[in-house]
Amino acid sequence: MLFAHVDTADYQYARIGIAVSDAPAGPYKYLGSMQPNGHDSRDMTVFQDDDGDAYLFFSSKWNKTLRIIKLDDEYLRPTAVESTAFVNQSREAPAVFKNNGKYYVISSGCTGWAPNQAELATADSPLGPWMALGNPCMGPDADITFHAQSTFVFPLAGKSNALIAMFDRWNKDNLRDSRYVWLPIQVENGQVKIRWQDTWDLTAFK
Repeated sequence: MLFAHVDTADYQYARIGIAVSDAPAGPYKYLGSMQPNGHDSRDMTVFQDDDGDAYLFFSSKWNKTLRIIKLDDEYLRPTAVESTAFVNQSREAPAVFKNNGKYYVISSGCTGWAPNQAELATADSPLGPWMALGNPCMGPDADITFHAQSTFVFPLAGKSNALIAMFDRWNKDNLRDSRYVWLPIQVENGQVKIRWQDTWDLTAFK
């Protein structure tokens, strides 16, 4: 199953597109797009919990507020279970993960294609309430998220507490040539830290 931000050049369409396939590499069948429960949706992600429940996280109200909606059992339609976070705080690019029973979301401020400081928040439920913890990034250019923007947190299969923070490094002059930054997430004494590393490998997860 594939979820995508579907929009027009003027960002007025603001919908979530859904496609399905029998294999990760496709081919995919496009099922159409929606505004979940009537809400505009721009930057978005999907988080699947340990119990199989899945949630849409998306920037709404022209990116002013983050909205969270639980999906139905087939992951195709929104349910009536929803909440909001960071109301009127203009957070986008949500990247959600779980560690030791706690939920976390990394998000970005809204500064167009220019990078800004990331913010980490935590909650006891995907629906919140969410409490901001500050910038999890450390090292050179941590104040502008290493010249990048949060996009996803990838849990490494077969290893506990092994999480990779994925960031988009936008090339605003040639978006097709944009790149990625991947860094290990380290949880130390309950604190989430993402340190800049010029090079690293999977031995970072011990």
